[in-house]
Amino acid sequence: MRILALDASSHACSAALIEDGRVVAHRINLQERGQAEALIPLAAEVLAEANLACSDADMIAASVGPGSFTGLRIGLAAARGLCLATGKPFAGISSFEALARAVPKAERLGRIVLACVDAKRAEIFVQCLDEQLNALNEPQALLAEEVPSHLPQGPLLVAGDGAAALKDILSQRPDALFSSAPPHLDAVWVGMAAFERLAQGRPVLPPAPLYLRAPDVTISKKQ
Repeated sequence: MRILALDASSHACSAALIEDGRVVAHRINLQERGQAEALIPLAAEVLAEANLACSDADMIAASVGPGSFTGLRIGLAAARGLCLATGKPFAGISSFEALARAVPKAERLGRIVLACVDAKRAEIFVQCLDEQLNALNEPQALLAEEVPSHLPQGPLLVAGDGAAALKDILSQRPDALFSSAPPHLDAVWVGMAAFERLAQGRPVLPPAPLYLRAPDVTISKKQ
């Protein structure tokens, strides 16, 4: 199975081609802005490296969030467009699962993975997963100081770009470690998560953004 995976939901923009659980081609740019202009060219580079057309993929996968409101819309719009153009199905993967999957297996062995997405403002989007990457609770938007009271007991491994805000707060917890995995989301792990889910007959998510709070939109009062 070939999966073209896309992500633009964080401070990175990436595309990857996964074939039967193997990374065939991969591109990533670390950037805060400009994902709309960068994502499709990255996907084109990935396909060109593999000497394939988009229609040769069996599925288009993308992260559904949570993450940057603008970035999520860019990634999902691109994936939807490619699905429409090629007639291929869509596979959605949560940001939490993709971040947790990026953690080396040896690192998460025997630990609960706390996947953290920087929500900007004062909040962090969080979800706990076990070492097999099964969700242990519902995704939540919390203030940093609220996170400890929502954590289960047991050795903890913290991952994602929201982890930095928790370093001081969790430093008093002796069973908490911080992952060596890159903090940003990467399409490689979106694609790998989609492949594993499909191979195991598990459902993927629909092409709808996972928002844990309302968009930061201000409506002008001018008439």
